[in-house]
Amino acid sequence: MAAHLLHDAAMLPATINYPDNITCIDTEQQRAGLACCYLMRSGNEYAFIECGTSLSIPGLLAVLAKRGIGTDQIAYIMPTHVHLDHAGGAGLLMQHCPNAKLVIHPRGARHMVDPTALIAGATAVYGPEAMKVMYGDIVPVEESRVIVAEDNFRLDFNGRELLFIDAPGHARHHYAIWDAQSRGWFTGDTFGLSYRVFDGQNGPYLLPTTTPVQFEPDAWLKTIGRFMATDPAYMFLTHYGRVGNVPQLAADLRGGIANYQSIALHLADAPERHARLSEALMLHALEELAAMTAPVTDDVARDWLEFDIELNAQGLGVWLDKQAAKPVAKSA
Repeated sequence: MAAHLLHDAAMLPATINYPDNITCIDTEQQRAGLACCYLMRSGNEYAFIECGTSLSIPGLLAVLAKRGIGTDQIAYIMPTHVHLDHAGGAGLLMQHCPNAKLVIHPRGARHMVDPTALIAGATAVYGPEAMKVMYGDIVPVEESRVIVAEDNFRLDFNGRELLFIDAPGHARHHYAIWDAQSRGWFTGDTFGLSYRVFDGQNGPYLLPTTTPVQFEPDAWLKTIGRFMATDPAYMFLTHYGRVGNVPQLAADLRGGIANYQSIALHLADAPERHARLSEALMLHALEELAAMTAPVTDDVARDWLEFDIELNAQGLGVWLDKQAAKPVAKSA
């Protein structure tokens, strides 16, 4: 293995073993507990759902080695969408998994084969230096190894059927995966963010993620409706881990999306809109955390949420500009 892909065995990524042969692996982005992927087993084959950034791959390979799993046993790599914290490491991981196929949304496939536009878009948001530090190098995937998952695509994963649905709202290149065996959805970012540090006696705290540039609240509500139609027992979030009590969290997410729209519309014409929107979203989150007696101080909450709130404010700003650009319907 190349030197830059060596990973200290004493510093293996944190893992959580769930029932139904599903393991959550921390992708170690920025801090522990922020982002994860899932390793699923069916017989003697394995699949990754999400893969983190290129900088995550040494840790994933170290987990496989520690568990005696050969890289040739990885049958599929399945990022829910092409945002780099979910799919940035796909090309590099594919290079180490010779039998793996990449399963990707039809709108995301071309970006995996030729990541030029993906790199340019992320660089525009973060800047070239931060981009390198956060995400490393983005490696293209051979087109012959790509499977495009259209809406309602069914994959026979060594006898374990997985259902893929188009799941817009957060991004148009997003799918979600239904696993009947665990009665769970692998939701990427379409069921919000829920960091375990906020878990308290009133359960998880769920935050919408409206990162630029494709926040579409109406589409998102329809996606949530499709999730709930299967009566899921669990949601497997990329940020972070498995959550239950799904009906309550779905109601929380719907309410959160509505609150975000209301906050954004209230500040649509405000001077220094972005700064005011960012602070309003942060104060809203702090109020919600206090109301549910989450076991964190405001300073800790701000530290955990600062990055997400900044991106959420950017995304809501884009949404507001799109709303303003829509033609006004003429009255009869």
